[in-house]
Amino acid sequence: MVDLYPSRIDNEPKIFDRKDPVVYSEGTDLAKGPLNREQVASYEKNGFLLLKNFFSTDEVTKMTGELNRLWDENRTVDSPEVIREPESDEIRSIFDAHRKNEEFNRLARDPRLTDTISQLLGSNVYVNQFRINFKPGFKGKEFYWHSDFETWHVEDGMPRMRAISCSILLTDNHSYNGPLMLIPGSHNYFVSCVGETPEDNYKSSLKKQELGVPDNESLTWLVEQGGISTATGPAGSLLLFECNTMHGSNGNITPLPRSNVFFVYNSVENALVEPFSGLKPRPDFIANRNPETPVLTG
Repeated sequence: MVDLYPSRIDNEPKIFDRKDPVVYSEGTDLAKGPLNREQVASYEKNGFLLLKNFFSTDEVTKMTGELNRLWDENRTVDSPEVIREPESDEIRSIFDAHRKNEEFNRLARDPRLTDTISQLLGSNVYVNQFRINFKPGFKGKEFYWHSDFETWHVEDGMPRMRAISCSILLTDNHSYNGPLMLIPGSHNYFVSCVGETPEDNYKSSLKKQELGVPDNESLTWLVEQGGISTATGPAGSLLLFECNTMHGSNGNITPLPRSNVFFVYNSVENALVEPFSGLKPRPDFIANRNPETPVLTG
């Protein structure tokens, strides 16, 4: 397969124009979905869409209870699915819990989510990745700027930009407790990064990403084009962002935690191939290479 988005192969970073659509549905198929025309246009232009109060208070309470239970259950567990902070033993992320947890498994198939994603991707979809991100008060570390697609393409073999991340806010996200920052319009450009990918890079990159991050000049150029937006909103809000949207977050030195549930939905027509790095694929709990029954829509 031709590599349309080469990265980590040159000594100098480069910026390419996007070669894929942002919204795949057209005409009546696009009009059938839950999002209205203005919302679709905003997503297509900016590369993300924040839907405040998407889930009810009762739903947030139930999800938060499961999140806290998983935190307690995994506090001392030594498992590859449990990622800890690089400088402490605090949990940073828990991967793949939707396969074992009834609440999050049900949530993965919620038509309010899947119909929305299908509307934008123009196909049935499946869960490529699930994780819970914790950013506790005082201790939560930053996530440096990156495009998820760059990593998924190089290390997982995702061929095209036809995936969407869904971040469900389970705590109020303020401007000061490490909310996600996004660069509007950055999804229209692919930043080809430098640095050779080592074997099992995920074992360190999930703690602190140092490969597949943009250089300062490219990042500055993207910000000059689009600025920076922060995804602030109450618990229960839903943030959709395109797989190539440049994003990151600061550390949390406030007493207020910031936690979210994070689904990656990929089109069934965008199945993973061999990683473009030439290395072995990352584990299935990070990138689902063998989706069972797709999360059907309609």
